[in-house]
Amino acid sequence: MAHTPLEKAHSLLRRRKFSHVISILESGNNPEIYRETFDYFLTAGLACLYLGDTGSAGAYFQRARHIRLTDPTLLCAQAVLFLRRGDTEKALSYYIDVLDEDPDNKVALSAIEFIRTHGTDELYTAIDSGEIEKFYPPLGINPDWIKRIILSALAGLALALLILNLGNFSKIFRHIPVSFGKERKDLKEFFLPVEDIKAMQQSDSAATSYKYTLSEEQIKHSYELVKAYSTAYKENAARVEINRLLLSNANNELKTRMKIVLSHFTEPTFDSLITNKDNIDYATVRDSNESELYLDCMVSWSGRIANAQSIGTSYRFDLLVGYENLDRMEGIVPVFFEEAPYPELDGERTVHVLGKISSQDGSILLKGRAVYQEIRK
Repeated sequence: MAHTPLEKAHSLLRRRKFSHVISILESGNNPEIYRETFDYFLTAGLACLYLGDTGSAGAYFQRARHIRLTDPTLLCAQAVLFLRRGDTEKALSYYIDVLDEDPDNKVALSAIEFIRTHGTDELYTAIDSGEIEKFYPPLGINPDWIKRIILSALAGLALALLILNLGNFSKIFRHIPVSFGKERKDLKEFFLPVEDIKAMQQSDSAATSYKYTLSEEQIKHSYELVKAYSTAYKENAARVEINRLLLSNANNELKTRMKIVLSHFTEPTFDSLITNKDNIDYATVRDSNESELYLDCMVSWSGRIANAQSIGTSYRFDLLVGYENLDRMEGIVPVFFEEAPYPELDGERTVHVLGKISSQDGSILLKGRAVYQEIRK
């Protein structure tokens, strides 16, 4: 079966064939699409890190950070680079960010304890001896080691079969893949059968002004859609229906339950929006008569930028949506970042923005989460 360059690189990374990983990923024959993804930059950076090429590793990790800001594996990798430079304050800041995303992350917890209990001299001793590698992002069990264990085990089993004439043995080893992210909590437990939610509409005595006045059947339909979309990881689609219910005459019990579901949604990435087919295009929001239903949805829109400016630590620009090839522009959307995501964005190259839909004076804007710019024009 054919494998993509990234699949081959992942396999080689687990097998600790780091130079081979770099050769595959930097090959001129590598399809362009793989050279512009978070996975590409993270994998190449990890290979460089384990090879000891920290300069190249840092460059790859920085490119990965432009695509995905809060990945625990990436944050651990960047933290250990600061640790190698003796910048324990910066490393500690990154490890705290890791724990915000993954509170049980063993590497971050171990590194924080090391920083707390060891001085500068001990840190440089750990760097010189190679002990610092215990704080590198783990790569999982080496399949080559598993093969050797299996071969040894099979030889022992064969000998045992000959001696004891035992029956069949079941397999006792399985492949353990490297994980590059964390899983979201299963939300099924938060949904009751619709018949168990009594009086889904507000009573007349509690009635007030609502954006949507829905029948009980319409409320049930939206509720079932939320359940289906949430469990299928289509969180934008689920959020649209949740917004509909929150702005409607649905009762407070149902609205509270919807808010609990929202609290367990995870912030998507460029990759996950594509994988889950959950992105909402700009035209859908622009042309909708119910644009309020899309508020707080996370989207990925692309185009070119104009009027970029930094204000303190914040950063803003106008995204000319759909203007990649300078032939058509779907609209202009202001984008705001609380912290500058990129030192310099080139207005002559396409940018991809990950952001949360908001509005101001009835106009669409994005609260930026990440921005990614292609290498070539």
